[in-house]
Amino acid sequence: MNASDIIIESLRARVSVRAFTDELISAEDERIILEAACQAPTAGNQQLYTIIVVRDPDKRKALAESCDHQPFIAQAPLVLVFCADVRRWHRAFSAAQGCEPRNPGVGDALLACVDATIAAQNAVVAAQALGIGSCYIGDIIENAETQREILALPDHVMPACMLVMGHPTKQQLRRQKPRRFDLDTVVCVDGYRDTPEGELLKAIDNKLRGGKESIAAFCDRKWNSDFSREMTRSAKVWLDGFPFEDVTH
Repeated sequence: MNASDIIIESLRARVSVRAFTDELISAEDERIILEAACQAPTAGNQQLYTIIVVRDPDKRKALAESCDHQPFIAQAPLVLVFCADVRRWHRAFSAAQGCEPRNPGVGDALLACVDATIAAQNAVVAAQALGIGSCYIGDIIENAETQREILALPDHVMPACMLVMGHPTKQQLRRQKPRRFDLDTVVCVDGYRDTPEGELLKAIDNKLRGGKESIAAFCDRKWNSDFSREMTRSAKVWLDGFPFEDVTH
């Protein structure tokens, strides 16, 4: 296979890994992963993110508890928290002569979240190329007050996502990748199009492996779950630090 085929196949084959061998990630591989993350596309070349490498075992245990009680987080060889960070540039603007920066707003927060997440995906692709598995932890957005304390997050810095990484066990390598939607369900041309209801329900049923889990059960387990409601509450806490304001003048 040529280089392009290898990259495409790697993207197709990648699955979330939640069980790791005892093999550590070398300092060289860790640096390759972090450098790849920092080569990601970024808005205006601002790199509106900070990557926190969590090494302290107590902090890892605390994150495992605060992120929906998932012990494998504490056991992963590498834990990375990608934070949307508007603070760095605002501090620089405030300190530089001739600058009169406006206060950070919610638009800055959302743009920084995009920057941070793109960087995280670069890290995932790099890790996959090195034979290192990874799993995104969206629960880092929950329990805002606790995460802020664990990670010592100041104003205008908020977690966008967390990655745990390590060498996958043989069982993890054999895991079947969950089904994705067909392209017709997620790709529109020239504008948004609602999928007809019948087609939509059929597409979701297929994604849930032909009724092995009903849509109603999935709704209760995910959409209406306590952790989903907590994520919404915490998201407001994070974004309240980036208020809407009138910038039309």
